Amino acid sequence: MVSRTQILKAAESWIGTPYQHQASVKAVGCDCLGLIRGVWRDVYGQEPEAVPAYSPGWAEAARSETLARAAGRHLVPIPCAEFKPGDVLLFRWREGLAAKHAGIAAEDGYMIHAQDGARVCAVDLTRFWLSRLAYAFRFPDL
Repeated sequence: MVSRTQILKAAESWIGTPYQHQASVKAVGCDCLGLIRGVWRDVYGQEPEAVPAYSPGWAEAARSETLARAAGRHLVPIPCAEFKPGDVLLFRWREGLAAKHAGIAAEDGYMIHAQDGARVCAVDLTRFWLSRLAYAFRFPDL
């Protein structure tokens, strides 16, 4: 079994990692997907599947819910209104676009995420973020 505490400690250990597109190396660089992948490795070990190369505009080009489908293969889908600390959140930048940003819900209304131009950090889950929440997932065996 895996605990929410394990997931949150793993996610917190990535705070300060610089943003780097397609990367997933703690303290060196990661993007939002790389953060989720890194937390998976920290908690479960080897990743369940290889991630293909992707461009910054992959979601707009694909016009499909690629990230959500991949998450659904390995995480447990839950209603967005029921997420708790340690759950994975996927966001779409605006209606009609595929979800392409990910974070991990943290305690006290925060999430941990990696955003272009910044380092992995904890941010307040404000109305801005919650209005863009498209999917929520729970790690398996939680």
